[in-house]
Amino acid sequence: MNPKLLEILVCPVCKGPLEWKKSANELVCRACRLAYPIRDDIPVMLPEEARALNFDEIHGK
Repeated sequence: MNPKLLEILVCPVCKGPLEWKKSANELVCRACRLAYPIRDDIPVMLPEEARALNFDEIHGK
């Protein structure tokens, strides 16, 4: 994930910051509890494509 791109991308729902989870190849919004997939090196920033984070993912367990 390009660091410059990560600096300008925000969650499309709340406009909050995103974290790159390299192991899952996703961009995570902790505020909305959503993970946006990255496919072919392109972030898919559509709320309907995001998956809900489970309790352990949100709380880092």
